[in-house]
Order: sequence, then C-alpha cells, then structure tokens
Amino acid sequence: MLGGTGIATASLLAPGSASAADAGNGLVFPGVDVVIDSSHATAEVAALVRRYLTSKSAQDLDGWMSFFSRDLITYIDAVVGAGFYNWDSLRASLSQFMSNWPSDGKSYPTRILGDATSAVVFFTDTAGLFGPSEIRAVGIINFRDHKITRQIDYWDGRHFGIANEAALAAYSTGSPTDFGESTVGETAAPAMRDVASKLAQALRNGDGASAAELFAPGAIFEDMPAHLHIVGPRSIGTYLTKAISLLPYAGGGTAVRHVVGSAVGGGYEWTASNSAVPRGVVALELDGWGRITRLTAMWDGSLVDDSTLISLARTAIEQ
Repeated sequence: MLGGTGIATASLLAPGSASAADAGNGLVFPGVDVVIDSSHATAEVAALVRRYLTSKSAQDLDGWMSFFSRDLITYIDAVVGAGFYNWDSLRASLSQFMSNWPSDGKSYPTRILGDATSAVVFFTDTAGLFGPSEIRAVGIINFRDHKITRQIDYWDGRHFGIANEAALAAYSTGSPTDFGESTVGETAAPAMRDVASKLAQALRNGDGASAAELFAPGAIFEDMPAHLHIVGPRSIGTYLTKAISLLPYAGGGTAVRHVVGSAVGGGYEWTASNSAVPRGVVALELDGWGRITRLTAMWDGSLVDDSTLISLARTAIEQ
C-alpha cells in the first residue's frame, strides 16, 4: 500500500521538486528525484532514516551526529576497514570527509527494510563524498530510543571503482575484529531470525532445494556484485545448487553474524572463513506467510577476480 501510493504521488512531481513538504508519506527525498521503497518498513523507521540522511546531505555535522547514541556506538565501514567505537572518534573522522564535500553532494535512501529497532538501509552516497564515483551501500543499523547504536556499511568496490576503493585505504583503522553485534543483541523479529537461520543453514550445506522451499512463488534473487537477477523458486534453487562453490555466502565456513529487521523486512550479516570475501549482507523481504519474496546480496566484488564473476554469471544460464 505504501509503495503504490508513494509511486503514484511521486510520479507527479516535477524534476528536482522533491522537498520535505512533498515527503509527507516518507517516500521522497529532499533534492533528489528518487522514490524510497519503504514497502517493507514501518512508517516510523522510514521517517527516521530519511531525517538521518537529510542531515547528512545538508552537511550538518552536528545534526547528523545527533542521530548517534553517545553512550553506545559501533560504526564500521566493512569494505574500507574503518571502525569507530565511540562518538567522539566517529565525529572526528566524519568531519574530515565532510569538510571536502561538494555543495550538491547527497546521501539518500533507496530502500528501507525493518523497523525502529533494527533495519537494512540501501543508500547512495553521490560522487564527491568519498571519492570520484558514487557508492551504493547497504547499511545494517540497530537503534535504541531512535538513536543509532550500531551501523555496519557494506558495498561493492567494483561499482565504486577498484582504484577509488584503494585510495580509501588510507582511512582504514585496521581490519576490524569486533563488529559490535554483542553490544546490541539479537532484537530482530522472530520470523526474520527463523528465515535467516534456515536460509543460512541451507546455503552452508549446499542444499539449494531446501533453500528454494523458503521462497515465494514469484520470488526474486539478486546478487548485486555479480549482476544477477533470478526469478522463481525452481530457478533460484537450481542456481544455488550449482553456484555453491562460487558464492561467498554459501558453503562450509559461512555463518550468520547478526540478524536485523521486522517480520516482513530485514536481513542478516554473514561471515565466510573459507572465502576471499570474508563478510557481507543478505537483505530479505518476506510475505505474510514468512516466505522470501526478494533476496538481495551485497559484498565486495573487488575481492574476487573477473573469472569468478564470469563463472557466477555463466552458472545462471538455464538449459
């Protein structure tokens, strides 16, 4: 309902006309011609995320920082390897970047899954904020009393540009070993935790058939770095069975780090001890029966060579 109403309303807006006043339904963003997909998010978290990124886009450092808890915070860029565990160090780092941002730079959400306890947020940092290209990231966010207590950002270095990603290495604080999930606990809805656990187990066991049983009839499987879009449980299950040795979030050595979200939208962070890609995220949209209607995987594609990506695509060819 939210999605349909929002799209109909936003389609009548003139280019560049999105404003705070227009965004009463929480589905458009100030200064960006984008419709935010909040169909699997509560109105509360959709509004919270929009305000959060509006302050960031306005280059209002104090306003942006006001969304973070002063008492408990973990903020990690999982690709760069930059981790911050207190409010002051995070502010100092973000201040460094913001002082060089272009005046028209934006950071805007495109899809939000979850509620005001925890959520998965798809967002875009436009070119100039962290390098010469855009970053399309997936943030795993935990909230407490509307304050962010934990945020882990995942993105694909190939989309950003491998050379651009390498330039950000100067800002690394060293490969983080503590991702702070124990500080916030597992607060995702039981339905989301159950599906995440069953899916992760099926993927770990290389059991594409069991994984397929978790998907709704018209389900969509997306892998962002591999540029894959597969529709329907049969095709999804067949692909997962054949690609088990290629996908970084499948096979032995994979595990669930942390689950977030509501009964209809969320996902989980995963780790992979036997892969060149050590971590990433799987976002999940569920229907009223608890079946997966959309799965979106995000990980750093720069950590694998071209041949792996070619193999992932080739494996999707149906006979």
